[in-house]
Amino acid sequence: MDLNSDLGEGFGQWTLGDDDALLDLVTSANVACGFHASDPSIMRRVCARASERGVAIGAQVGYRDLAGFGRRFIDMEPDALTADVIYQIGALEGFARVAGSRVRYVKPHGALYNAIVHHEDQAAAVVRAVVDYDRALPVLGLPGSAWLRLAGEAGLTVVHEAFADRAYTPEGTLVSRRLPGAVLHDPAEIARRCVAMAAGKPIRDVEGGELTLRPGSICVHGDTSGAVEIARRVRETLTAAGVALAPFAP
Repeated sequence: MDLNSDLGEGFGQWTLGDDDALLDLVTSANVACGFHASDPSIMRRVCARASERGVAIGAQVGYRDLAGFGRRFIDMEPDALTADVIYQIGALEGFARVAGSRVRYVKPHGALYNAIVHHEDQAAAVVRAVVDYDRALPVLGLPGSAWLRLAGEAGLTVVHEAFADRAYTPEGTLVSRRLPGAVLHDPAEIARRCVAMAAGKPIRDVEGGELTLRPGSICVHGDTSGAVEIARRVRETLTAAGVALAPFAP
């Protein structure tokens, strides 16, 4: 099982999350590429430290929305979105190469991640960006999304993702952050859910029903309160349950 986290999400003198501590716990780092968060100095530092620890570097691409942290939908023309995604992957690739590594996968962020669950045109635009840049790059996303369906049809390697610290609807989508209970905070409960996910067993959705996810990667959000303790508990509990942790991207 892969354990990933969103990292490099500060900007200038403003910091968010403990990148160094999380890099000691995760196997893949979704690094912000400067559009929803991050800047060149942060990108370079996170790539260097990920490379030192053997953590796979992924491009976390999003809308150009620093003020809204990429969590606001933007009705972009598909060609413009494709160009923005290529730009972000290329920017991170430069810092990954300087660090002795490379970008190994692509994961959309925030509002873009959620939009391309159903938005066919934007999903196709992001797929086209990855195909044009490097069709060998795996893509990470929500099972059942238009994004992963179109990526698979284009011949890309798709990886199903689940979220350790988020509540799910009965349909398998994420509960909106605007609603109470959307973000989970109890490390023990979160760790138990992750063991169930890794074993292909059901978890409880927000309405109390059973939902089976079968992910190839589990995400702990770097900006969730207590993220380091959550990631540590998840890693320890998965390992104790006999689940080997390793990056999904070679």
